[in-house]
Amino acid sequence: MVSQPLCSGAAVADGILNAIGRTPLVRFRRFLSDPSIKLYAKLECLNPGGSAKDRPAMQMLNHAIAANEVREGTTVIESSSGNMGIGLAQACRYHGLPLICVVDPHAQPQNVAIMKALGAKIRRVNAPVGGSFLSARLRLVARLLKSTPNSYWPNQYANRQNPQSHFEGTIREIDNALNGDFDYLFVATSSTGTARGCRDYLRGRRRATRVVAVDAKGSVLFGGQAGDRLIPGLGAGREPRLAKNQTFDDVRRVTDFDCVVGCRRAADREAVLVGGSAGGVLETVRSMQDELAGSRCVAILHDSGTRYLDTVFNDDWVHSELGVGLDELQTRVADRELMELS
Repeated sequence: MVSQPLCSGAAVADGILNAIGRTPLVRFRRFLSDPSIKLYAKLECLNPGGSAKDRPAMQMLNHAIAANEVREGTTVIESSSGNMGIGLAQACRYHGLPLICVVDPHAQPQNVAIMKALGAKIRRVNAPVGGSFLSARLRLVARLLKSTPNSYWPNQYANRQNPQSHFEGTIREIDNALNGDFDYLFVATSSTGTARGCRDYLRGRRRATRVVAVDAKGSVLFGGQAGDRLIPGLGAGREPRLAKNQTFDDVRRVTDFDCVVGCRRAADREAVLVGGSAGGVLETVRSMQDELAGSRCVAILHDSGTRYLDTVFNDDWVHSELGVGLDELQTRVADRELMELS
């Protein structure tokens, strides 16, 4: 079968921030073993900053500028595991605003390098507080806000513009593309901005779509138990304000290894490099195939695997950090043995 381009031309964006959104929805025909399941992947890696976090980064900053909370010379200060930092670095550079981004040891070196290339200053925490790197990052953010005149904290963990950006953008694009006809939506959770915005949109339009929140084992979200996690952007060591009292139709948890398998399988079967949390989302869909038979499913894939080449796609890293050898990894990817996700 000869593939055809989606369109013969494209609209001209007036500035890079106006290129955010309208990401493609791609049918994945080979990832699952059950052909009765129609799986569509929302490729958020094709936002100009490379992830779904471009949307809330732009929306939070634009809203703050409109409200006069951010003015010329305001220093934006935020905590990020990587993608939000890049989204804010892009938006701040576009508006000529300085950015300080607080990261921890789990931040991908490439992500940090991208932030720096866009003019952000990086501050690091090296030890958790109360077992949580997020708590350590937020403590440093609070200190920096006190010591930096004319500073502003977007606070992605509590800012309602975070889920609103996905309400107005991500899920609306999906819903329009499929004419509201899909049975399941799978979304990775961290701040829960994406999942919350999508859920609210679907409920507001009385869609029957079930929203499955994909969380990490070792995350405290949804009553989980804190534990070690290595994949950034999935789960939380401290419950964000946006996540409090939030419920979804289902919550599934994945291990770091599940994420690796999903990423490797997407590359092997669909020729797409997806990021760590996206791998976890895809493995969740695969683990539920028996109950999904005949369904139309959408998986929101937050970022690209190009930022995980030294970790998720590195056999030595998988062995040293996860204790998994190449034979076991290849067995899982090839679907000769599918481990049940909880």
